[in-house]
Amino acid sequence: MLVSVSASELTFPKQNRKAYRWNRDNYSRQRRFVDIWAFVLQLLSSRWWLSKSWSYLGGMTEAKRAARRRKQAVWIRETLLDLGPTFIKVGQLFSTRADLFPAEYVEELSKLQDRVPAFNYEIVERIIEQDFGRTIPELYCSFDPIPLAAASLGQVHRAQLQSGEEVVVKIQRPGLKKLFDIDLRILKGIAHYFQNHPKWGPGRDWLGIYEECCKILYEEIDYLNEGRNADQFRRNFREQTWVYIPRVFWRYATPRVLTLEYVPGLKISNYDAIDAAGIDRKQIAQLSAKAYLYQLLTDGFFHADPHPGNLAVSSDGQLIFYDFGMMGRITPITREKLLKTFFGFAQKDANKVIASLIDLGALLPVEDMGPIRRSIQYMLDNFMGQPFDQQSVAQIGDDLFEIAYDQPFRFPATFTFVMRAFSTLEGVGRGLDPSFNFMEVAEPFAAELMTNGGFSNNQRGDLFGELGRQAAQVSNTALGLPRRMEDTLDKLEQGDLRMRVRSAETDRILRRLNLTHMGTNYALLIGAFTLSATILLVNKYVWLAAIAAFVAALASLVFLRLLLRIKRYDSFERML
Repeated sequence: MLVSVSASELTFPKQNRKAYRWNRDNYSRQRRFVDIWAFVLQLLSSRWWLSKSWSYLGGMTEAKRAARRRKQAVWIRETLLDLGPTFIKVGQLFSTRADLFPAEYVEELSKLQDRVPAFNYEIVERIIEQDFGRTIPELYCSFDPIPLAAASLGQVHRAQLQSGEEVVVKIQRPGLKKLFDIDLRILKGIAHYFQNHPKWGPGRDWLGIYEECCKILYEEIDYLNEGRNADQFRRNFREQTWVYIPRVFWRYATPRVLTLEYVPGLKISNYDAIDAAGIDRKQIAQLSAKAYLYQLLTDGFFHADPHPGNLAVSSDGQLIFYDFGMMGRITPITREKLLKTFFGFAQKDANKVIASLIDLGALLPVEDMGPIRRSIQYMLDNFMGQPFDQQSVAQIGDDLFEIAYDQPFRFPATFTFVMRAFSTLEGVGRGLDPSFNFMEVAEPFAAELMTNGGFSNNQRGDLFGELGRQAAQVSNTALGLPRRMEDTLDKLEQGDLRMRVRSAETDRILRRLNLTHMGTNYALLIGAFTLSATILLVNKYVWLAAIAAFVAALASLVFLRLLLRIKRYDSFERML
């Protein structure tokens, strides 16, 4: 039997083990500052290099840009692993923020697993003695010095209490809180930099994202908080016999040490072992989706990281959850707002979806909402028109996040955790059962939501109910018309109503004037450097003259490209 504590906590094979500079008790603030800012500056320079057409051999194409972005994404993932626990966790959190980063970055960050070497058993002994004031033999009847699993935040050992219970003991990596304090102080300065950046600052709340990351990271390294999460999670499922959650032994728990009941199980992605045990894989797939929907819709307290390593199956078919460091909460008011968003999707009404997203805080209102409205309506028309049981959560989420990138969407952590969990569970379910569809399992829950939300049977299926709904909608629109006219007149009086008129001819003239102005500047630059090179050469400053001539030559190449561009533009205008 296999016990799984966290998918990201599996140790490396010996040949893949690597010594990390951050794997120590004490850290140099100056060294961390240099390492972190070097990564940020290198990332900014690579992003700048990405957009320069002259940096691509044979010209820039979208395929070449995508390949370079992919290479950058792999480098980012590897560098975050080298930078240590803080950045591994930040990278994992950012893997849910497709509204902030390109798809290639999000995809690579989702692969970020903090598989690192374990720390020495002597350190384990020292931490336990510091926290409990007693040695391991005094606390435990037996304690395996070889960890079951190791990660950047800590490692897990199997043990037996003096009373005979089999347990697992999670030990936090030494010096972790000090490292978080140093790194997060540096990250606050980076957040301020991005907040004030002319390109990446407007419309993005980097300081809010920083505060959110701090809250999540400090909660995850507080093992007492994880123990409370496990207890609450177990209480929420106390009536469900098909789910099992390990028990916490509070006498053996501190902020750095957590002792949990040892619950062996088959890893949910170990399909051969599940088949060999005679367990129905299709039923397990259904139970995993049902458990998550139950968490969201009944309790509002959910496991925010339900990947295959945190899910297992007992020999009698029970679903076992592990690792409660990262949990999500949905308040009743948030559930009500999410319900409004769901109704907007169900009715294919882009205006209702936009209004509910603004109310939810996931979308910032801007002057021109037209492009956003058209994008959402396109998604509703193309994907929500499919039969409910044929829709894919992962596909809908990917398309929503693709729309969100470079738009004023600001998805809260809860929303992104839910979408990531849905996508993960859909992948787990299809691995267990190729015919599994998460939306099909969710359909009865959705029907119940719609019923509780005020959709009666007549409104959904009866012709007269539909006619009544349409009539009520028309009457509401008619009654609201005078008020809307009054609001429009008020905006006119206050100068808040703006009109935009675009002329294609004017736009073409302005673009041509801009190109001509740039050409004049380059011509002046070429003349200035050519004259400087001549004067320097006459005065026998050969090297300085060569540098000036080189700059003049570069400017000449750019000038020639600009002339060709103007020529192509003139040809295009004549065709029009």
